[in-house]
Amino acid sequence: MRHRSGWRIALILAIVLVSGIFLYRTPFNLGLDLKGGVHVVLEADSSAGEVTSENMSGVVSIIERRINALGVSEPLIQRQGSSRIIVELPGIHDQQQAIDTVGRTALLEFKDPSGQTVLDGSYLKQVQLGTDRYGQPAIDLEFDREGVQLFALLTTRHQGQATTIVLDGEVLQTVMIREPILEGRAQITGGMTVEEARHMVVLLQEGSLPVPMQIMEIRNVGPTLGQDSIDRSFRAGIVGVVLILLFMGLYYKLPGVVADLALLVYIVILLGVLSAIDAVLTLPGIAGIVLSVGMAVDANVLIFERIKEEIADGKRLRSAVEAGFSRAFATILDSNITTLITALVLFYVGTGGVRGFAVTLGVGILVSMFAAIVVTRVILDIIAANYPDTMARHFRMGGFKRS
Repeated sequence: MRHRSGWRIALILAIVLVSGIFLYRTPFNLGLDLKGGVHVVLEADSSAGEVTSENMSGVVSIIERRINALGVSEPLIQRQGSSRIIVELPGIHDQQQAIDTVGRTALLEFKDPSGQTVLDGSYLKQVQLGTDRYGQPAIDLEFDREGVQLFALLTTRHQGQATTIVLDGEVLQTVMIREPILEGRAQITGGMTVEEARHMVVLLQEGSLPVPMQIMEIRNVGPTLGQDSIDRSFRAGIVGVVLILLFMGLYYKLPGVVADLALLVYIVILLGVLSAIDAVLTLPGIAGIVLSVGMAVDANVLIFERIKEEIADGKRLRSAVEAGFSRAFATILDSNITTLITALVLFYVGTGGVRGFAVTLGVGILVSMFAAIVVTRVILDIIAANYPDTMARHFRMGGFKRS
């Protein structure tokens, strides 16, 4: 028993330590409602061809990959009707950056001296950020097998002439072909900053949009809550937790103190896990955290009431604790699994803040079960082994009275 308790204590301390490190070193990302950002409405250009559901799905997929490559936290990307897409980018306040990220078609073309397109970005195999011979930022391109052949044909047929590299109709570079290039590699250079070159690499890596998109609306969005409101919400959360701690301690006496310790451990682990997985805090996400705190307390209440019933039936404390956890486990598991299923459905079906709520709620449920079943049990076992009579007396004194 002591060996098993020692192993559990070491595990809890290790988890708390790692969670505390993540919480200290990794600040939380804030969502659009807390941090503000840019709201963009895109509409497919039907004049460029037929707009199909498949094309629109492809546009959403490519925009998602572009945004994720830039590290934007929890963007909202959703279709509106048959030809529109709404994009919200938390933390980005530069509208031009938003336009360059989500609005550009990113169609790269190599044109011969007569202006005819010989090959385009669909033949690219690899795109990387590099430097030119002067150490300035550049973009290194490598073509696939068919692209190698087309590029070799272009540079061989037009040796001594100029070829033009065009992105979305804008000339990026005009290059004199001095000799045939047979290995299928090219480089775009000229007057780019490192950030501009990196952004272009992202666009080219993720490919061009299946259908050109027009920006119908773009505006900056301020945070729904001002800093003062956020601070007040934070203080309210602390007050709520303190009140819960006082209630459990006063109502359940020594077992309530045990629950308080488990709840503090739960909060540290929960915030550490959310920080470790780089979760984004939104208003719904904070609501998910608060809800999971209530579920963690509820699990302890169920356990304590079961233990109290066992003690009232004449069992010794250690046997009562064992039976109480066994009887309460099924109820706790059932209620948490049903809520966890709801969180999973919300995550896969929802978008934006709804997914943030699902993430914090789901993580909170899993951590609350660990805190109730493992942390509370370890602390109760230690106290029961050293102060069995005191613990049993406090169980009889506290909690709900049996009729």
